[in-house]
Amino acid sequence: MGRSAKARRVCRLPKYARFEPQPDEAKAPVRMEVEDFECIRLMDYLGMTQEECAVQMGVARTTVQAIYTRARRRLAGALVEGRPLAITGGNFELCAQAAPADSPAILAEEKEKGRIFMRLAIPYDEGQIFQHFGKSEQFKLYEITDGAVTGSRLLASNGAGHGALVTLLQQEHVDVLICGGIGAGAQNALKEAGIRLFGGVQGDADQAAADFTAGRLAYDPAVHCEHHGAGEGHGHGCHHHRA
Repeated sequence: MGRSAKARRVCRLPKYARFEPQPDEAKAPVRMEVEDFECIRLMDYLGMTQEECAVQMGVARTTVQAIYTRARRRLAGALVEGRPLAITGGNFELCAQAAPADSPAILAEEKEKGRIFMRLAIPYDEGQIFQHFGKSEQFKLYEITDGAVTGSRLLASNGAGHGALVTLLQQEHVDVLICGGIGAGAQNALKEAGIRLFGGVQGDADQAAADFTAGRLAYDPAVHCEHHGAGEGHGHGCHHHRA
């Protein structure tokens, strides 16, 4: 008799367990197991490597590779064939302590009521979100209590570069950064500092903060910025890939 497969550790159950295309005809749903969802969440959404995902899920890297390949094929089948996608069942066990939330809505809804539980930073330029993180001259810091902005102040960067900016935010105990364009190096530094990133956001900074607390912030999980030369300035644009 074969040995049973080791249960995969899952640290967040899906908030939405079923997705439906526009109704046109009855089609059999594609079933995605909970560990498939967790692997997609960790690698495609949070940007973990296979090794990091394997540690998080408590399995071998080869197992993660197999789960990831299976999950992507199932997801592709649902999208290409217009079939419902259902996330249910599988071989998993829940973490003893859930991982930090991954969406603005969940970040806002799971903290203790009545306390300053989060500090949000936005690169700031005359009321707008400055579009190049590495050239930010100042940030606007927002304190969020019980799902609402309860205070804010400006923080000067004093000419700090990409890495020093992340250190500055870490020293200010920033939990979340909303920004426009941002390079891969800065993204990695934010990840190491434990600061959640919501990039590719444009427009009014105060509105973005309000949208974040309301769980309706529109952002780009695949944001990047290609302009890192010494001569770049405020006029350089950054590229945003829409997922």
